[in-house]
Amino acid sequence: MSVARTRYYCPVEVTVDVLANRWTPVILAHLKEGVHRYGELRRRMPDVSEKVLTERLRELERDGLVARTVHDGVPAPVTYDLTPEGRSLTPVLEAMYAWGEEHAARHGVTVTPVE
Repeated sequence: MSVARTRYYCPVEVTVDVLANRWTPVILAHLKEGVHRYGELRRRMPDVSEKVLTERLRELERDGLVARTVHDGVPAPVTYDLTPEGRSLTPVLEAMYAWGEEHAARHGVTVTPVE
C-alpha cells in the first residue's frame, strides 16, 4: 500500500495518500470498467504522458491495486486489471465520479469521455 506514514489521525488521510496524485484515481476509474491494454488507457487519458502513465501503473502494481498480465501473442501482449484490493476502491471512485459530474454540471464544465 502506498501510504506515506504508519500513523494517521483520520481515515481520509490514508485514502488521500493512496490516491495522492492526479492520475492514480483516473487510472483506477478506467480499470474499474474492466481489463485494459496500455494503449487503451493511453487513448482514454490523452493528457497524461507515457512516462507518467507507466510510472503510475508500476506504482499501482507494486501497491497491489493493479495486476499486470503478460499474454502470448497479439493483440494484447499486456493487460491491466484491478486486484481485489483495487476493486475495494470502487465505492470511492464511484463517489468521485458522481461528484465530478454534478460539479461540472453546476459550473457549466463539459466532460467528454474518450472511448
